[in-house]
Amino acid sequence: MYVIRLANGRLLVPHGELTEADGIVQAYVEIGPDDPEYERLAEQARTEEELAEARARWRRDDEALRLQFEEWKAALSEEAASEEVAPGESTGPGTPPGPVAD
Repeated sequence: MYVIRLANGRLLVPHGELTEADGIVQAYVEIGPDDPEYERLAEQARTEEELAEARARWRRDDEALRLQFEEWKAALSEEAASEEVAPGESTGPGTPPGPVAD
């Protein structure tokens, strides 16, 4: 979660609270310049536009990584298919390829 600078100059600050069931609820709290933490938090704040640009960049980068993974997975499947098992042979976990003992 990020500190978000709103157009009116106020900040949305991440805030978590413990529930009665020991769960954590995460939300944002709006603070203004009168808050003692405002200056410190304002230094790290991002505008909503900056966050939107970062999300778009992450999606682009994630798509490239997803495509790379899909290529790797396809190559792995092709490799496995080329190592066909003859009838009566087993390649289960912990079992070396070869004839099955009767």
